[in-house]
Amino acid sequence: MGSSRLGLIVGGLALASVVLGSFYTVDEKERGVVLRNGAFVAVAEPGLAFKLPIFEKVKFISVQNNTTRYEQLQAYSKDQQAAGLNVSVSWHVEPGQVADLYRGYGDLETMVSRLISRQVPTQVENVFGRYTAINAVQNRGQFVADIAAAIKAEVKGPVVIDGVQIENIDFSDAYEKSIEERMRAEVQVKTREQMLATEKVQAEIRVTQANAEAEAKLAQARADAEATRLRGDAEASAIRARAEALASNQNLVELTKAERWNGVLPTTVLPNNSVPFIDAAR
Repeated sequence: MGSSRLGLIVGGLALASVVLGSFYTVDEKERGVVLRNGAFVAVAEPGLAFKLPIFEKVKFISVQNNTTRYEQLQAYSKDQQAAGLNVSVSWHVEPGQVADLYRGYGDLETMVSRLISRQVPTQVENVFGRYTAINAVQNRGQFVADIAAAIKAEVKGPVVIDGVQIENIDFSDAYEKSIEERMRAEVQVKTREQMLATEKVQAEIRVTQANAEAEAKLAQARADAEATRLRGDAEASAIRARAEALASNQNLVELTKAERWNGVLPTTVLPNNSVPFIDAAR
């Protein structure tokens, strides 16, 4: 009786385990590949699902964004400069491509190894070979865009390449030193050009100020000369008018003499001369 009951308990637990194991949950960021006796049956969508116990099992495949990094990919530039490049490739699998991915590669790791990792070094080397070392550095944005385009064109399969980043371009120490010296020389040239441009502007400002000052002085001189001329003309006109008035009116001459007399009679009178300003007839 005791062993029979124990058998029932064990059987019940086994049955419960099988039943409970028949349910599984698929996360939103993945899809489930349902296999029956090893053969592909269907792709399970996110949520709670049921599988046949013992006969079916589920493999989960991520459909979220992933990034694979490649360290020190060796390549030569157009001018034969060796470099090691660190490259990051962002990718994801579309939910509708999960079945193709499983049929073709089995899992993500195999797909990355056979589809992406075989192309990245080759395309990096090909594109880098079209750039001189200095152009790859100076035109880094275009260089990265060209590598991304080349990888996307060659990676054909159940995966989407979202983007490519060049995290570092490691040249030899000697070449990096030569680049630093060249950059320093270019900065010095640009600085000198800016200084010369500033000096030119300042010189033009000084010339403009000098011309303005000269024109102001010339204008003042002209004004002074004009004022002098006008004063001279006015004085000459006054003298002429007075002379004409005196010449035409003898009484005005006598009046002028009287205005200028200080009231003192001369102490000496020459013979046959009359005393000034005294006219007995008047």
